[in-house]
Amino acid sequence: MDFFKRRPPFVLMVATGALCTVVLLVFGRLCYGLMLPAMRTGLDLSYSQAANLGTATALGYLLLVMVAGVFAARFGGKQAVMLGLAMVIVGFVGLSRAHELWVLMVLMVLLGMGTAFGYTPLISLLANTYPQRRGAVIGFTTSGVGAGMLLAGMLVPALTEQDIRDGWRHVWEIFAAGGLGVGVLALLFLRNPTRHYAASTAEALGEETAGHASGEEPVFRNPHVINVGLVYGVLGLTYIVQATFMYSYALDAGVPSLTAGHMASTMGMISIFTGPVWGWLSDRIGRANGLVLCMSLALFATALPVLWPSTPFFAAHFVILGMSVSGLFTCVLAASTETVPPHQAAVAVSFVTLFYAIGQLIGPAAAGVLIEWSGGFRTPFAASCAIMLVGVYLCWHTRRHQNYRPAARLPDACQAP
Repeated sequence: MDFFKRRPPFVLMVATGALCTVVLLVFGRLCYGLMLPAMRTGLDLSYSQAANLGTATALGYLLLVMVAGVFAARFGGKQAVMLGLAMVIVGFVGLSRAHELWVLMVLMVLLGMGTAFGYTPLISLLANTYPQRRGAVIGFTTSGVGAGMLLAGMLVPALTEQDIRDGWRHVWEIFAAGGLGVGVLALLFLRNPTRHYAASTAEALGEETAGHASGEEPVFRNPHVINVGLVYGVLGLTYIVQATFMYSYALDAGVPSLTAGHMASTMGMISIFTGPVWGWLSDRIGRANGLVLCMSLALFATALPVLWPSTPFFAAHFVILGMSVSGLFTCVLAASTETVPPHQAAVAVSFVTLFYAIGQLIGPAAAGVLIEWSGGFRTPFAASCAIMLVGVYLCWHTRRHQNYRPAARLPDACQAP
């Protein structure tokens, strides 16, 4: 059909990408922290068991993030996104029915796999469809994180308060219905980049990933990409701990559940607007400067409830984090592709996302152990602050390589013996 051959207007494609981000990243990964208190009570789980469910999602993400890049290059980014959406929808439906811990673990792994198959190819698809507006496009797409958290912050506490035993199951059902609707929009309004780009990316991701045939330096030897990956690893570790346990920390400190939910919604509302702003700003002041500013703000926000665990400082935490976290995602994803050729952009995004996935794998499990050991939430969040301080240094360190241009490698036959 001619409709599926024409590229839709910019607004429709980017808005669809933002909605896919809501389902894949927010519903499939970040909302678990809001669901955790109700699920822990309803299923009689310890904090360690609940944290292990979050780790299972990170494991699924880690296992398939590079596979998703290869699949997207071979068969198309849109096809990868559709498969990812299908995976998370099946996971949502299963979680709304499951009772056994091992079944929940399998379904959480499936959510991670779906996020890997959908989110990374989505970012590469949109960034390479509009390369001249890469920062702004990624900023608008990641604003879906804020929109999703705004929705979840209002929906989850209300439903779990209304039905203490099964409210969390109804939330997963609603997520599944939302996923189906977004899947229809993705089918209608997402388009793969040009065939030339897809072919060159497939070659870069295939047997010649190391760059021997093309004579180009592989992305895993690019110092700028490696440094950006380390920053993304810090973000993955610390943000998933915040997303998983900050809501529970607020409840434990005496903040009413609806108030804590409204705080999370406020963070989401702010993130909707700050993602595009940081994308636009980083296009002008540079990714390194944007990363330093965003990571410093996130560190400050995380330190506040550690030092003063009371309602005003939890509120300040969510507001300041809402101002900065979308900027971190935007600047990292845009920076990962700046010092590589266009046909290696998908490889670079997948490579730095490996660091993010490893951070997400470590974060919930380590935080769960620290919570059980210390008997509270201040210790894991103090550890997060220390890690984010290292992250600020890594962000500043990206300045050293932000103008890096990889030297072309000679074919093997031309190299000196």
